Amino acid sequence: MKLLKKWLFAEPHVARGEIFSALDIGSSKIACLIARSENEGAPRIVGIGHQLSEGMKQGGVSNMEALQYAVGQAVSAAEHMAGETLQRVTVNISGAHLLSQTVDIELPLNGREVSENDTARILAQGQTMVPEDHLNQPMELLHTIPVSYALDGQKGIRDPLGMTGGSLHAQMHLIAAGFGPVRTLATAIARCHLDVEQIVAAPYASGLACLVEDEMDLGSLVIDMGAGTTSYAVFFDGNIVYAGGIAMGGAHVTNDIARGLTTSIAHAERLKTLHGNAIQSQMDERESIDVPLVGEETPENANYLPKSHLNRIIQPRMEEIFEILRARMDKSGFNEIAGRRVVLTGGASQLPGVRELAQRMLDKQVRLGRPLRVARPSTLSSRSGGASFTGLAESTSGPAFATTAGLLAIAMQPELASSSGASNFGTRTLSGGGSAMNRIGMWLKQSL
Repeated sequence: MKLLKKWLFAEPHVARGEIFSALDIGSSKIACLIARSENEGAPRIVGIGHQLSEGMKQGGVSNMEALQYAVGQAVSAAEHMAGETLQRVTVNISGAHLLSQTVDIELPLNGREVSENDTARILAQGQTMVPEDHLNQPMELLHTIPVSYALDGQKGIRDPLGMTGGSLHAQMHLIAAGFGPVRTLATAIARCHLDVEQIVAAPYASGLACLVEDEMDLGSLVIDMGAGTTSYAVFFDGNIVYAGGIAMGGAHVTNDIARGLTTSIAHAERLKTLHGNAIQSQMDERESIDVPLVGEETPENANYLPKSHLNRIIQPRMEEIFEILRARMDKSGFNEIAGRRVVLTGGASQLPGVRELAQRMLDKQVRLGRPLRVARPSTLSSRSGGASFTGLAESTSGPAFATTAGLLAIAMQPELASSSGASNFGTRTLSGGGSAMNRIGMWLKQSL
């Protein structure tokens, strides 16, 4: 199965003037992108809105009203720039509650040819299966992805259509998220007068945006380092085969700095951005930094400390994140499949020294990933493939917007989601004619 790669590295086919939208909800920022297809269906970014995140913590909703306000601000800014009014959005979800599992499904053929109906039946059966959480918490299925097929014991079949046999066997990769976080997020978006097209696992979207063809084919580990969470995914043979999340990210580093240096969260973030490094250096002892104290407004009362004090706080937390990630990969059995390739993305990955530290801790080759599918024309080579957008500002084309770019790619081409097995969350649970969630969403819209 190389349907993901087949689409990603080919020209998109969409109607001229069609509108697509993506809503990236993170712990530090909320971003909305709107694209319009132009000549020959080539998409162009026409609306960008981003806002400091409120009401989110470690990938889950912590304050419904605050989140609703922040989402409304980001979407309104994008709509104003685009001159459009959005009805539906493709949204991401991340966090430690992401769960990944591979299951086997068998379909008897009785000596006939494999038809599209057979593969559809296997996919439908996979969409009825939900991974089980080790704490027996209810889960919501997000993606059902065919990884490989086997026919009468012959393994490694990518496309079984037209082949004849007695029994068709499929390996399906299921990605699920906590039922409560998914439904709460969907309800918050419904209160903003928006329907959810589908909810996508954040590392899946990041991988679609950042990986090149060889990385997706030969095997790679994508690490999306956000503020509240660090999500990860393994891609192999053109598909995502494993995904998960850690409830730890850049905001934890900021909090450590605030506590360790007795300064405010805002000043801690500024110190991390301007002077921080994930790897300590002997030169840090020779450079002093200005550390404002909590509650002090005059610079005369600030502490002047060696830069080494700051980096001695940053490095242990970053090492802890990569240690947990390494242990998860070893336990999963997908470490060898991922090979020695790591693509690091997300806002927290931009901290100096993170790439070198990840390379040392994971014992792999690491590169910093930016959204190749959404890039400025001057920065994207024609050899990179055709599924790219134009019109994205330089300030929003870095690693921090990788998930947003991947969401927009999925929103632009529904076949990408359906062919990979990603369940259409919006159609299945929010916009389906008589579903309870649909009635709740309609009631909310009429009441607000």
